[in-house]
Amino acid sequence: MTPPAGRVADAYDLVIFDLDGVVYLTDKAIPGAVEAVNRLHASGRSLAYATNNASRRAAEVADLLRGLGVPALPEEVLTSAAAAAARLAERLAPGDRVLVVGADALHQEIVEVGLTPVASADDEPVAVVQGYGREVGWAILAEASIAIRAGALWVATNTDRTLPSPRGPLPGNGSLVAVLRTALDREPDEVIGKPEPVLFEEAVKRDAARRPIVVGDRLDTDIEGAVRAGLDSLLVLTGVSRPRDVVAAPPGCRPTYVAADLAGLFEEAAALAIGADNGWRVRDGVLEGHGDPIAALRAICSAAWNGTDVTTLRGATDDAVAALHALDLG
Repeated sequence: MTPPAGRVADAYDLVIFDLDGVVYLTDKAIPGAVEAVNRLHASGRSLAYATNNASRRAAEVADLLRGLGVPALPEEVLTSAAAAAARLAERLAPGDRVLVVGADALHQEIVEVGLTPVASADDEPVAVVQGYGREVGWAILAEASIAIRAGALWVATNTDRTLPSPRGPLPGNGSLVAVLRTALDREPDEVIGKPEPVLFEEAVKRDAARRPIVVGDRLDTDIEGAVRAGLDSLLVLTGVSRPRDVVAAPPGCRPTYVAADLAGLFEEAAALAIGADNGWRVRDGVLEGHGDPIAALRAICSAAWNGTDVTTLRGATDDAVAALHALDLG
């Protein structure tokens, strides 16, 4: 791909943000994130927020963002909980019983679409919907297991193995889905959230965007979802995926751009693109050059993605050695 001229943000008419690990960690703003989003907002750029976290409704997410200083509206937020409820409403009859495994937000979304939430397999639910919730425990997972074995449709809001937090990665909904996967020896019937392209497609449709970009921190959800949807993407290194992960990313999970944080949106697209001529290069197992370590990462990714073995990469200069150390690749 030939990078567009000018800054990254200026090349796109809609910026779709992931939230956890991009704008905030749990409920604390990532340094510089609020300023970056507000800078886009002030420029008139269309924004959307697409989150796999099913523990908050769109209005609650918008409230959280406004509390951090971002002027977000509920209609700009897309959650996997709402998308899962909408999908179930398409597949089931009004009033059908759904066993809810997750937070109150998911329960409310099920009510909103005209279905009946239940908490016991004895209620003979026709579907089980599973999303992240801090209070999810053995008892409700056992009920879900019984219901699914009895023939209930099993829909997961997402399969994120972890959630980013200030204390490091914590178990996500994917870890809870894995409990049922192990007990049932089968996969969910449907997964709604990223990397499925549903949330991104809905954001593009709502805004009638012609050139959107996805900004995320996870290769296996945000970036893979963008690739599946045919959208450009920017990976920021403020959340889950680390430099070593980016270097090893398979083709379906490779971002268009890589930046340290959301300030990258205001850098030249040609400089942030993988393979850009940025003062770094890899030759014969050696990293050569000087400057920003993240720029070095882009050069290393370019080499690795084109088939060069970078597993024993060495630095040719003190700058290169320092860059490899900063990226945890040396």
